[in-house]
Amino acid sequence: MIRVENLSKQYRIGAKVERARTLSEAVGSFLTSPLRNLRRLQGLTSFREDDEENVLWALKDISFEVNQGEVVGIIGRNGAGKSTLLKVLSRITPPSHGRVSIGGRVSSLLEVGTGFHPELSGRENIYLNGTILGMRKAEVDRKFDEIVDFSGVEKFIDTPVKRYSSGMSVRLAFSVAAHLEPEVLIVDEVLAVGDMAFQKKCLGKMETVAGEGRTVVIVSHQLDMVRNLCKRTILLEDGKKMLDGASADVIDSYLNSAIPEGVKPLFEVEEDSEMDIQIVAGRVLDAEGNLCANFDIYDKITLEIDYHVRSKIIGPTLGFEVYSGGVVLFASFQSDEQSNNSHQYDPGSYRCRMRIPSPLLKPGRYYLVFSIGVPRRMSLQRIEQALIFDVEMITKAGAYLSYSADRPGTIAVPIVWEQWP
Repeated sequence: MIRVENLSKQYRIGAKVERARTLSEAVGSFLTSPLRNLRRLQGLTSFREDDEENVLWALKDISFEVNQGEVVGIIGRNGAGKSTLLKVLSRITPPSHGRVSIGGRVSSLLEVGTGFHPELSGRENIYLNGTILGMRKAEVDRKFDEIVDFSGVEKFIDTPVKRYSSGMSVRLAFSVAAHLEPEVLIVDEVLAVGDMAFQKKCLGKMETVAGEGRTVVIVSHQLDMVRNLCKRTILLEDGKKMLDGASADVIDSYLNSAIPEGVKPLFEVEEDSEMDIQIVAGRVLDAEGNLCANFDIYDKITLEIDYHVRSKIIGPTLGFEVYSGGVVLFASFQSDEQSNNSHQYDPGSYRCRMRIPSPLLKPGRYYLVFSIGVPRRMSLQRIEQALIFDVEMITKAGAYLSYSADRPGTIAVPIVWEQWP
């Protein structure tokens, strides 16, 4: 369905516009500007070997094939070339080298509200966007009610789109694209704008599209979604294809490459006198209170953080998140035990101690993120990869065998089993 052969795309960067310094230069520039602009545009699209400093290879010699009915994910860091690849597949921009062959009608959703006119109503934009995507008016008429119902914006369907929120715009745009019934559906990271309920709805729709034998290509940083929806994933890095295979294997390799080398049982942060409340240090300790970065699965793990309060403040709360392989396992907040969720801090220096129950963490590497803020509303401070430690199965006997690294799931929770005859 999709064949990409030795695809490369390059852009010129850092191009400068010369400005007139005198009146005579300005007049001369005005008279000769059409010809000079034409020459300049021609120069922007012609590349020489000595232009390497001003050239960016967004894609470099990429080849792959996607069969009919496949759902393929494309992942990678920001700037890896994911969106550029989708723009080439969607025929928005031509490749510099190589070729792309696509069999069938393509529907792409690369930007929020692509093709929408802000002054037109949602109803009018459905017809406009549907026409842009290749639908005939009779086809839009037949699917109009289904599109509106799926988008969930029927109450505002006759309101100008310029008054829509970004979430409402992407709901309507995705609804039109998804109901085009294309042979190939190309989706960029736009689903992150929608709420959780609509994201689940979109995932269900894409599963339906794939189940009908159509092809779906998805770019996303939501790795859990890619893992669940796509059997195959392609990893891009610096414009090159690094891995192409089963989603679980490619995602695990990508996540492992993102984990910093070495452990870190202690961190310190430079103090900022402008902050009313600030985390300044933290550590991970063993049962005896010593710095430790290597634990047995049954060891007690203690976390400590030091923070300063420089003026009385009400509302924010301290918290931490435990990650493994780029996936957050769980989070805890200082306000979890308070019903009103409004913690009060008086000026001074404080230390918090938190204990992670055991056995809980399977063998593997874990890193922690510490933060101060109002949960789900505002962040005041966030320290990424503040602490890093390893959990191993040091003891090799008895019940410990139950918590080996190949145990299903991300954590190992001890459950009490009772039995009756």
